[in-house]
Amino acid sequence: MSELILGKPVPDFQIAATDGKTIQLSDYRGKKIVLYFYPKDSTPGCTLEGVSFKDHFQQFQGLQTVILGVSRDSSKSHDNFKSKQGFPFDLLADTDETLCQLFDVIKMKSMYGKQVRGIERSTFIIDESGVLLKEWRKVQVKTHVTEVLAFLQGLA
Repeated sequence: MSELILGKPVPDFQIAATDGKTIQLSDYRGKKIVLYFYPKDSTPGCTLEGVSFKDHFQQFQGLQTVILGVSRDSSKSHDNFKSKQGFPFDLLADTDETLCQLFDVIKMKSMYGKQVRGIERSTFIIDESGVLLKEWRKVQVKTHVTEVLAFLQGLA
């Protein structure tokens, strides 16, 4: 797959999601999408980020925006995480790293003094016609969701 460029269409993709669903990007034409990548289900930072999106869910809905979370965890892990946290949005199981590679979020990271491949916490806004509108890399969990919301409110 080719490199994504701001202002250009995101290639259509199909991927397994929570609740036995299969999500296809083109199914969301007419709505904006917040596609957020996070390292791992049920870890403190990822839980905090997901809960923050949940806490602002109604505001995102009011802006005609769909939230989709992505990690390399399995659909089963995602189902447990979504159920435990009460997330009102779907989580996408990118077990083969197709979306991670498309959005270039797999990076070498230092964990406990060792270099490991992992997801760099990142968020992307895709507009109603499937065009990549905005990206955030190396996201700071505590303030990020309000930044995303403020950006979308600025478009309204």
